[in-house]
Amino acid sequence: MRSLAEQAAEELEGAPAEEVIRWATDTFGDRICVTSSMTDAVLIHLVSAVRPGIDVIFLDTGYHFAETIGTREAVQAVYPVNVVNVTPSRTVAEQDAELGPRLYGRDPDLCCYLRKVEPLERALGDYDAWFTGVRSEESERRRDARVVEWDDKRAMVKVNPILSWTSEQVDDYIASHGVLVNPLVYDGYPSIGCRTCTKRVEAGADPRSGRWAGTGKTECGIHV
Repeated sequence: MRSLAEQAAEELEGAPAEEVIRWATDTFGDRICVTSSMTDAVLIHLVSAVRPGIDVIFLDTGYHFAETIGTREAVQAVYPVNVVNVTPSRTVAEQDAELGPRLYGRDPDLCCYLRKVEPLERALGDYDAWFTGVRSEESERRRDARVVEWDDKRAMVKVNPILSWTSEQVDDYIASHGVLVNPLVYDGYPSIGCRTCTKRVEAGADPRSGRWAGTGKTECGIHV
């Protein structure tokens, strides 16, 4: 499948998101899923319009804002998708008992691995490909991403339909289609992770600057 991903990356370079999604769903059928942090439902809206009933993987870390959980419930109610709630192998209480409280503050990389990366890898074992909402402008690490990639770490195909979209394009799509948005986005949280590691950002600041603020960390580990 590596060669398939490489060929598609060339052929779909610059293609509209809907065309990329159509290629991926025609190619993988039920063996592809969407992953979502529930910051907004843009990717879910786009993909479900092409493939109703698709699985949407949500990583329930145990540390989410109530608004994020509420957005997950709204997505399940509004869109023709199957939300799959994925939890870590340890509850927060079990992790605290084994590794000590507030691991997110002492070793955020390990906390993200235990509560996000490992559960996702376990969930993705049922699929050959996955859709992500990764966009090039979000961070330095994401600028070299391609619309279709071979995910070597997981030995599967990764599809990034809105890779080239700007924040303005995302906002326009939300407004034009009435897409569900996590209410925290309008309260100073343009990029939303766990409540323990996400802070408000000033208007005009880097949208991801509120994630793991002051730690030098910019990614949870899923997309690296």
